[in-house]
Amino acid sequence: MALTVSVAEHPLLEVDAFVTRFARPLVELATPATLLILLEPQATAPICSSDTVRAEVRSLLRHGGFKPAGRSKPASEYLHAVQQEGKFPVINAAVDACNVVSLHSGLPISLVDLDATNGALRIDLAPPGTSYPFNPSGQLIDVGGLCCLFDADGPTGTPVKDAQRTKTHAGTRVALSIIWGTRTLNGRTRKTGAWYRELVAAIPGATIEPVDLER
Repeated sequence: MALTVSVAEHPLLEVDAFVTRFARPLVELATPATLLILLEPQATAPICSSDTVRAEVRSLLRHGGFKPAGRSKPASEYLHAVQQEGKFPVINAAVDACNVVSLHSGLPISLVDLDATNGALRIDLAPPGTSYPFNPSGQLIDVGGLCCLFDADGPTGTPVKDAQRTKTHAGTRVALSIIWGTRTLNGRTRKTGAWYRELVAAIPGATIEPVDLER
């Protein structure tokens, strides 16, 4: 039975999502070399970001009143910056695939350990004052007005930073990917999702399952 994620009405948001099950914990899975090559500054990919993409993604994030600037810029912009600095992180097969696709497509992607979530999942705008720790040191981010994935315990992921409590880790066996696309970039969300699934399918022991996006 497919996982169901309810999605609130939004004039711009276009979501794609899927679940990946891994045959072994992530710590035991090597990132395919073909995927790591795509992290190089001169790498080419089937889909490429642009100034237009970055502008439209920021417009999506601003819709509910969120300000996507500074430390609150879209995750895809952060990845572009660290790649240009030659500091692109290599973490594990699941995160690396997510980061490669977000980098090249220009669309933010959330990656959540599904076993760490609690109850039903939904996507909606975060109410004013919504915040959560996003790293091991407990730093908080205020995501009021931002598109957000929620479970019964609160926020789990956004196009800027995912919640620390549901991030993937060495022992992760089941992950949920959420692509935060916009309807103004015709077809980009679908194309990004298709390429993302191809890269994940190349990870040894990875099985992809559909997600029912209920509107």
